Amino acid sequence: MPITPVKTLVAEAKEQIETLPQTEVETLLASDEIVLLDIRDIRELKRDGRIPGAIHAPRGMLEFWIDPESPYHKPDFATDKKLVLFCASAWRSALAVKNLQDIGVENIAEMADGFSAWRSRGAAVETD
Repeated sequence: MPITPVKTLVAEAKEQIETLPQTEVETLLASDEIVLLDIRDIRELKRDGRIPGAIHAPRGMLEFWIDPESPYHKPDFATDKKLVLFCASAWRSALAVKNLQDIGVENIAEMADGFSAWRSRGAAVETD
């Protein structure tokens, strides 16, 4: 049986999740109305930088960090604020948001176009 192409999975996820424009994410982050979660790999953060104020939450740990009953739960996730996820190009974030919605997480979205577009348009980036 052939696998479903990831491009198809991403397209299907994007039909079922909320995607926020980057300028809106900037405004919401500045006014402390969201928790911005960077789900990129640690190597990407070191190589490409990070968005000031974003919390690094590797995609592989999301469910464990979000679940309040998990021994790995992180308090940053126990919030009434909207969680906004992003990755490099908004593919992993779409799949992650969809998966978190499927397990019952509400008030969640992804940032449009990902970190690569954020950096390309000259928005604030921190580097080590």
